[in-house]
Amino acid sequence: SRGHIQEGREMASWTSVAASAAVLLASCSQTDAFVTPAAFAGRASPASSVSSRASSRATPLSVYMDAALILQNKGGGHGEIGFHIAKQLKDKGLDVTLIQDSAAKMDKNPFKAYGDLGVEVVQCDLANQEEAKSKVAGKTFTHVFDNFAKDVGTCTLGEVAKNMWGVKSYVYVSSGGMYDAGCPQPMKEDGKTKATGQRAVEEHLDALDLPWTSFRPQYIYGPKTNKRDYLDWFIDRIVRDRACPLPGDGSQMASVTNCEDVAAMMTAVVGQEAKAAKQVFNCGTDSLVSYSAICAMVAKVAGKELKTLNYDPSQFDLPKGSFPFRNTEFAVSADKAKDVLGWSAKNTLEADLPWYYQQYIDAGLDKKDLKFDADDMIMAGK
Repeated sequence: SRGHIQEGREMASWTSVAASAAVLLASCSQTDAFVTPAAFAGRASPASSVSSRASSRATPLSVYMDAALILQNKGGGHGEIGFHIAKQLKDKGLDVTLIQDSAAKMDKNPFKAYGDLGVEVVQCDLANQEEAKSKVAGKTFTHVFDNFAKDVGTCTLGEVAKNMWGVKSYVYVSSGGMYDAGCPQPMKEDGKTKATGQRAVEEHLDALDLPWTSFRPQYIYGPKTNKRDYLDWFIDRIVRDRACPLPGDGSQMASVTNCEDVAAMMTAVVGQEAKAAKQVFNCGTDSLVSYSAICAMVAKVAGKELKTLNYDPSQFDLPKGSFPFRNTEFAVSADKAKDVLGWSAKNTLEADLPWYYQQYIDAGLDKKDLKFDADDMIMAGK
């Protein structure tokens, strides 16, 4: 009958309204659930205006993207991290803004490759709090990845992240160098630390009651690195048929990690914010290598005879930088990140050395005129 038909239409209408309300509630909830990039096609980011959201007729009940802000330093050992964080976050479906410190040489790697990322890149003096704030005015972010702060004074957007944005996660790129040399090896996160600027930043973020996570990297290499010192020290000598002077017996283990794996550990926080909150993670490979093993791997890739020379560093007054690592073993354990975040390294130094060595040759570094004064001093004293 017409009465039954009308009743059915009303029930269908109410069912539709209830379904729409459920979608709206889901879109507004602050969960850690991850939504794939495809789900966001044609939809606005958190930085979009309220009016643009309201006027969207195609998707009136939108689910909005998480938005990440990366603060990137001018270069050095951590110089490549921001590039890979940006790439990986974009792949995870986040809206990414990278603020690059203006002191960086933008014609060098990795900075000159930013155009390949497809993310917003802004330059400013990140140490200038007012300038940094001006670059994010009117925007909001769910995640911050701070690869700039070296002390509390340069943690310029911590309070903004807490008071203005209410971020899900504030990831801080700290340093594994803060551990006391007397810590048992490999070092764990509860090891004794020295008073450093990075340690002070960790304490500052905790005092702000941010959902912070600190990662402490060690020695990093990568395809777009602007600091090749760690591995080039070995290649410099081996391609020139020189012996590599190794402190002690060369059996000391080191954590030498591909930057892609470093970034992957940090971006693993996305979707696991609650697990990662107020935690410290050592950031290094789970495949440690000895100084002697690095020599052997480089010699094999270069097709050269392996030559090493062991010495007692206490018997020489050598200048800083004579050897790229510590004289004693100084390596971090990544077990906590594997257990808590489900992270694992995808790369190994042995597998990466062929392309790394080829980059060295392509750059003409094997032809560069180098001096080996410290090496000569060691050899003369043997």
